[in-house]
Amino acid sequence: MRKVFASIAIFMVIFSVFAGTPVFAENDIIDAENESQLIKIKENAAKTIEDYKEKYGSDAYGITAYILNIIRIYSIPLCFLGIAISAIYQYIIGIRKLDTQEKGLVMMVSFITILVICQILPLAFAIIVKFGRG
Repeated sequence: MRKVFASIAIFMVIFSVFAGTPVFAENDIIDAENESQLIKIKENAAKTIEDYKEKYGSDAYGITAYILNIIRIYSIPLCFLGIAISAIYQYIIGIRKLDTQEKGLVMMVSFITILVICQILPLAFAIIVKFGRG
């Protein structure tokens, strides 16, 4: 077992050394294209943050609203993936093992709770900031 682990570790180290070295001259063109796309993404994010700052009237509220919106968007696929994995634990693997079935149920309830919180939190923040500040 130790020999297998050692050989896998050596293979991974050798692979990582050779994977990090540039092989083609086209990398400069790809890097320039990626750099321009990253600049566009950065400018769009900065513009969106400025829009949120203007909308909420404060830097702190604007940045918080932007972060909550990003969390709202990315929580949907991640939570659905978690719900699918927990359903596999509960209904497929849990047929034979009751502790795995309980683990799947707990994971499913947790992911659904996280999804609901991540979807309601931006709305609650907007309501509190807009109407609560007076």
